[in-house]
Amino acid sequence: MNSATAPPLLVERLAARAAAQGSAIAVVAPDGTASYAALWACAGKVATRLRAAGLERGTAVALAFDNSAAGVAALYGCWAAGLVAVQLNTAAREADHANWIAHSGARLLLAGEPGPATAAAEACGLPVWLETFAAQAEAAPLPPASPADGPRHGDVASVIYTSGTSGRPKGVALTHGNFAANVDSIIAYLGLTAADSIVTVLPFFYSYGGSVLHTHLAVGGRVVVEPSLVYPHVVVERMAREAVTGFAGVPSTFALLLARVEAERLGALRLRYLTQAGGGMPVEMQARVRAAFAPAQLFVMYGQTEATARLTYLPPEWLEAKAGAVGLPIPGVELQVRDESGRPLATGTVGEVWARGANVMAGYWRDPEATAATLAGGWLRTGDEGHLDAEGVLYLAGRRSDIIKTGAHRVFPQDIEEVVTSLEGISECAAVGAPDPMLGEVVQVFVVPEPGREVQAQAIRAACRARLAAYKVPKYIESVAALPRTASGKVRRGELRERAAKNGSEK
Repeated sequence: MNSATAPPLLVERLAARAAAQGSAIAVVAPDGTASYAALWACAGKVATRLRAAGLERGTAVALAFDNSAAGVAALYGCWAAGLVAVQLNTAAREADHANWIAHSGARLLLAGEPGPATAAAEACGLPVWLETFAAQAEAAPLPPASPADGPRHGDVASVIYTSGTSGRPKGVALTHGNFAANVDSIIAYLGLTAADSIVTVLPFFYSYGGSVLHTHLAVGGRVVVEPSLVYPHVVVERMAREAVTGFAGVPSTFALLLARVEAERLGALRLRYLTQAGGGMPVEMQARVRAAFAPAQLFVMYGQTEATARLTYLPPEWLEAKAGAVGLPIPGVELQVRDESGRPLATGTVGEVWARGANVMAGYWRDPEATAATLAGGWLRTGDEGHLDAEGVLYLAGRRSDIIKTGAHRVFPQDIEEVVTSLEGISECAAVGAPDPMLGEVVQVFVVPEPGREVQAQAIRAACRARLAAYKVPKYIESVAALPRTASGKVRRGELRERAAKNGSEK
């Protein structure tokens, strides 16, 4: 891609918005309300200080911020200075931060407040700068959009550490070009404009929350931060008060809203759109969400951090005709389903999903072996199992690592979860394999009942026997108050497998 056809970088877009609509509100956060001019001016101050500290282009700088105006300014400031932003999960433990900081080679930590990340940095001998959002930035001169030592499309912009499947850190290296391509694709299918605004509970340091932030800033929209989903009514009141047009969440987000907020209050919001990613949403829950939030359009989506954020979306008008699908490739993305040897499979055949596009990561940061195992000839091996139908719509079966192997059968957890969550009184469910001396594994489900309801194991097994093969019927059923999740909202299936293994030893 040459410079004449390459999409503008995100830092250039923020600069352009600051110049064209400087007084418009960009971010409403607990630490302040930032106009576009103020946000860009603060980012410029951060960039100037970083350059003055002698940090050269391509140097890694760690960031540890909860969702805040200061955090957004720090991120864009790092990018404007041509540095690599290592976006840390503020919910993690000090030991995790120490591991990530050491692996990243970061030379400095920018943080919003003291915490596990700052403690880890100080223990590693890393300088720590505490950043606040300066309201007086309105009066500061705007920095240039493209400084001579600023970023280029092929430069790594961010490193985002994922849990991965091993103990060693796995940092996804995303370039400025990756961000620009993915943002343009998402804007296109959501139809985002400067008139759009959103209340978000998703962390900006993860790919889904980051995509919500960057897409809205790119079009001149407004991002309203709600710090927590602990009190769902407060989130809904905030959406009504701010008169936002959209809302984004993972399946557990919507399950909580449906369980704790009256349907008429959700419908009264009159949102234009909803987006869902971060794990599969059962078809039955999709129907409930659409009914509760009508007339809002629901966009079911699928993606990975390794693809910046998004790989597919399902047009809202296809939700019924393509029930259970995660959608078409987003603009600029190509998908194939391949066998274990890497050969493309026929339509309708289940295999590993491979993806190619300008949004696919540069690789894993400082890990050529992991990069070589995941990227092949420009293609991303997603590790997800699924199939494409005749129209090129993708249906996922689950993570390859999540497959339950019982006897000679391979069971995808989603098959069971769809049935269980369709039952009245069930909010959420996760199926995993539990050890079995005869079959290797059997199915165990962890079920979250709706408030005031109890799990009826006999009803669950009866529904599964009626709709599934016998080997998919759960042997063990356990009621839990909540499913363990990552900060991005994904179910920690490894933790559930460990619990199932422990339970099995006691049964």
